[in-house]
Amino acid sequence: MTYFRDNVEKAAGYTPGFQPKAMDVVKLNTNENPYPPSPLVLKALAEIKPEQLRRYPDPLADTFRKAAAGVHGIRPENIMACNGGDELLSMAVRAFCDEKRAVAYPVPTYSLYPVLAKLQNCKAIEIPFNDDFSLPAGLEKTGAALTIVCNPNAPSGSFIKPARLAELAKKITVRQAHRPERSRRKGVLLIDEAYIDFAEENCLKLINDFDNCIILRSLSKGYSLAGIRFGYAVANKNLIAGLMKLKDSYNVDGVAIAVATAAIKDQTYFRENVEKIKRDRQVLTGQLRSLGFVVPDSSSNFVFAEGKTAGFIYEKLVQRNIYVRYWKQPGIENKLRISVGSAEQNEKLISAIKEILAQ
Repeated sequence: MTYFRDNVEKAAGYTPGFQPKAMDVVKLNTNENPYPPSPLVLKALAEIKPEQLRRYPDPLADTFRKAAAGVHGIRPENIMACNGGDELLSMAVRAFCDEKRAVAYPVPTYSLYPVLAKLQNCKAIEIPFNDDFSLPAGLEKTGAALTIVCNPNAPSGSFIKPARLAELAKKITVRQAHRPERSRRKGVLLIDEAYIDFAEENCLKLINDFDNCIILRSLSKGYSLAGIRFGYAVANKNLIAGLMKLKDSYNVDGVAIAVATAAIKDQTYFRENVEKIKRDRQVLTGQLRSLGFVVPDSSSNFVFAEGKTAGFIYEKLVQRNIYVRYWKQPGIENKLRISVGSAEQNEKLISAIKEILAQ
């Protein structure tokens, strides 16, 4: 006997990257920042008072919204704080999709998207990326209520120019056979910019030109705060107001608000760390290419390395307490997604791969 709805019972659920309990490992499988968060973050954490823990937090996280608005040159009402970027994705699917309203996205991409669609019992329209990971033209013609584009994309690290996504925002419309009088209604475009800190451009300006765009941002990657689960949405104020209806009453806790606010204010430290990772990404890419891997340029804090024995290398790395991400799935079964670690971690990885290939 089951008490769950059929679609929930049949859903497999999302499988996050493996989290080894030992600390003496080289962990390059979940795209965490290898460097500590800003000293201002640690200061804010140390200054947390018992009274802040006794009381409920600010339901809107206004201190963070104001700080982020100042960084981005927008207004606080264009921002909504979330319990990680994943909460925003869940809210968007619940807000815009149902049995008659589909979600669409290019594949391969973040594997949470189809899980959320199954749980919402909405159709997921998956359009294969072009071979060069450019945006497929078919994505503009799906008729989906919600279109999601991960940019930079995971797991490929590829980047789509803002001008191309502006074209998509302009063209997507919802197919509503049951309501022909509204068949030309615009669809919503959610651009998942969880990895945007490591790219050269972003799509933030699109919210000024299109009232159907939502930008997802995360503090897990560039700001070294994966452990507190904090993200935010940027969009037209009407979209933000609508999404607010779906969030939990107090969806981000008081400690997370204080820490996230301190992090986003310290743009100097943030940019220094990002630049270090970008430089190390270039070095790691060159080293992997010299070992025979095909490694496209990445706009993220990871690389997507193709090799004929990817699965074998993955298993051998695990035996050496070195963890990267591997999916035994058609189309990507010969590829490894490798987070850019510290210079020392990257060297340990390369040395291990050299040993494995020499066997």
